[in-house]
Amino acid sequence: MRVLVTGSGAICGAGASPAAIVDAAIAGRSAIAEVASFDASGWPRRLAAEVTDYNAAKLVGDRKLLKLIRRSDVFGIYACGEALAQAGYDAHRQSLDEAAQADFAEQTGCYVGSGGGAFNVNYDYFPLMAEARGDMGAFGRELASTVNPMWLLRTLPNNVLCHVGIRHGLKGPNGCITNHTTSGMLAAIEGAEAIRDGEADRVVSAGHDAPIEPQTMLYYHRCGLLAASALRPFDARRDGSLLGEGAAALVLESEASAAARGAQPVGEYLGGGVACEGEGLLNLREDGDGAARAIEAALADAGLRAGDVGLIVAHGNGTPLSDRSEGAALRRVFGASMPPVTAFKWATGHPLAASGILDVTLGLEAARRRLAPGIATLESPDPACAGVSVARETRAVASDVVLVVCRGFGGTNAAVLLRALA
Repeated sequence: MRVLVTGSGAICGAGASPAAIVDAAIAGRSAIAEVASFDASGWPRRLAAEVTDYNAAKLVGDRKLLKLIRRSDVFGIYACGEALAQAGYDAHRQSLDEAAQADFAEQTGCYVGSGGGAFNVNYDYFPLMAEARGDMGAFGRELASTVNPMWLLRTLPNNVLCHVGIRHGLKGPNGCITNHTTSGMLAAIEGAEAIRDGEADRVVSAGHDAPIEPQTMLYYHRCGLLAASALRPFDARRDGSLLGEGAAALVLESEASAAARGAQPVGEYLGGGVACEGEGLLNLREDGDGAARAIEAALADAGLRAGDVGLIVAHGNGTPLSDRSEGAALRRVFGASMPPVTAFKWATGHPLAASGILDVTLGLEAARRRLAPGIATLESPDPACAGVSVARETRAVASDVVLVVCRGFGGTNAAVLLRALA
């Protein structure tokens, strides 16, 4: 069964749509700058890619809802709304009679990848903890009158899943996935499988995260993961990644469903694969075995050969071992006939749970233009990544098939293949 992409949406520091973000990458513009959302002047690393001119009420269109959701949720709700609008979902549903609307809702699912929370969700408790000075009795007596009564509701990892479902009347199969960086991409794979298995006619799949906060930045630095000045995928000078924030979403739909309502597809989901190395929380195999197996599984799922791929969107997070081992994986699968490889985190930062599906929307947009955007921070390709077909300049690609690779903590790896449609 063919699974079509009938809508996409995205937001991050580099732009508020897949087209705008790809435009920024082609122009060589990075959203990475000094953190402005909190005072990071005393932090050892102070760079990240924040969404500028952040207006939560405008993004979600409902000021009252802001009492119940976090910054990350705002991004997720926005991206889902943009994807559903492009797909013409709400307009079509509202054109149906009551019985048909009910059936349409039952056949529409939702899968969302979430970061599962951040350290700053606990900051509401800090003033009272300081005031109580270790007296848990005093802490307990004042808790209800000091901490926001909506605290628990605001911190739930499935808020985007719930509020998007309520707002757009999605009553089909659903799931909230919290699996570090691969969360959003797994949401896309799960959504496609739900359509293939006949569980739904269409789904919205999304990923969202907002990890730019004091403790996360400090702990990532202490793990040796954050760069000092720039995110440089596959470059000899690369010294780490930098955090970003945002969300992305896809509307996936069976070919029959899209045809029945006259939807114009922008792409086709071809296949997905997942593999785990299981080496530890931060450890990765030098030979990139997990990433290679995920790519090979995606190719098998899609019924494609490596030579069918015209563009690769690498994970490219800029950490020395991740880039080196990802390069090994790409060489294993594609050999000397590797198509153009690009990466976007140098421009968007690394939005963790949102990164995989964000790269999917950007890869699809780039493939529709038949372009591989250049990596502007690439100055001297690392000899250890020799054979990886990266470049500083934007290049044309020979095929409309794009492969997107995503990697996360715990040795998790995922890959998705799509075909761009006019």
